[in-house]
Amino acid sequence: MLVTGGAGFIGSHTVDQLLERGDQVRILDSLQGRVHPNGRPAYVPKEAEFMVGDVAERNAVSKALEGVDAVMHLAAYQDYLPDFSTFVHTNTESAALLFEIIVDHRLPIQRIVFASSQSVAGEGRYACAVHGQLTPELRSLSQLERGVWEIPCPYCGGPLRPVLIDETVCRPHTAYGISKYAVELLAQSLGRRYGISTACMRYTYVQGSRNSFFNAYSGICRTFALRILNGLPPICYEDGQQLRDYVNVQDVARANLVALDAAGEGQFVFNVGGGRAVTVLDFAGFMLRTCGSTLEPLVPGVFRLGDTRHTVSDISAMAKLGWHPTIPVEQNIREYLDWMSEFKDTRPYLDEAERVMRQQDVLRPVAQRA
Repeated sequence: MLVTGGAGFIGSHTVDQLLERGDQVRILDSLQGRVHPNGRPAYVPKEAEFMVGDVAERNAVSKALEGVDAVMHLAAYQDYLPDFSTFVHTNTESAALLFEIIVDHRLPIQRIVFASSQSVAGEGRYACAVHGQLTPELRSLSQLERGVWEIPCPYCGGPLRPVLIDETVCRPHTAYGISKYAVELLAQSLGRRYGISTACMRYTYVQGSRNSFFNAYSGICRTFALRILNGLPPICYEDGQQLRDYVNVQDVARANLVALDAAGEGQFVFNVGGGRAVTVLDFAGFMLRTCGSTLEPLVPGVFRLGDTRHTVSDISAMAKLGWHPTIPVEQNIREYLDWMSEFKDTRPYLDEAERVMRQQDVLRPVAQRA
C-alpha cells in the first residue's frame, strides 16, 4: 500500500490505521518546509517504509509504485498564497501522473483513494421558498464589502436556506477547489477507461492532532487556539454565524479505509463530514470554555476572501458503507490543544500567518455596513 503525503495531517493518521490492521505501508512525502520545517515528524512510524519525493515527479512516483497494489493519494498543496499553478501542478498533475505510470507500466493497481475537498462544491446548495433548490455563484466582493453575508436568491432576491450538500454539487470557486475537481474528473474518466476502481473523498473541515500550525492554512482550530493561548480573543470573520461541518481526523482516516475496502468496482465520490452544523461563534465558545478562558470572541467586521457562507455535507453515501463520524467537535478541540501543548513560544506563528494573509489581501475589512 502506497500512501502519498503519509507524513501529513490526514496521511499520518491513515498510515497508523493501516498499520494497526496489518497492512504493509510505503510513504511518499516531500516534507514540504512550510508544513514540516523540522523535517520528518517523530510520529511517522518506523514500521512504514519512508521515501522522500515529489508526487508530481515521475521518477519518485515510479519508484514508490513498485510492488504495491493500491494507493492512498493524500498528498496535496493548499495555502492562502496566490500560487495558482502550484495547486494544479501538485494536486492535479500528480493524479494524472499516477494513472500515466500505472497504465504505461501495466502495474497491478486495483484501487486508488484520492483526497478531494468540499471546496469542489463551492457555495454549496441552498433552497428558496419560491424557486426551490439551487447552487449559487460565489458571493461578490462588493456584497462582502457591504457586510451582506447571506446569499440572496438570484431570481427573486429573497432569503435562501442552506441545505445539505451532496456529491452531485460541483461548482468550485477557488484554484484549490478547481484542482480537486480536476482530480475527480481524472479519477472518473481514466479510472473507468483503464478499469481502476477509484474513490474521491471530499473532506470538510478536518481537525485533530498533527494539524501543522507552521503554515497559515491550517484552519479555525489552529487560529483560535493560537490566539487564546497567547491571551488574545478569537476573531470571527463576517458575523460568526457561518455554518461549518467539522470532522475529526481519526474519523477521516477510518473513512479512507472504508472506501479502500468497499466492495464493487467503479468510480465514486464520497463526502466525509462530521454530521453536525456548528456556527463559527459557537465553535469559538467551545474553544474558550475548553481553555478555561474568560475572553469573548471578537466580530470586527472582517471577511476572508474566498470563504463560503455555509458548508455542511450530506454524508449519507458513506453511511451506506457503514461509516459514521464518532468524535464530536468538543473532542476535536481537546485533541488539538493537547497536541499544541508540546510546542512553546507559539506567538510568532500566529503573527506570521496574520501578516501573510493581510499582505496577500486575504483578510479585508467591511467598507460600509448595509
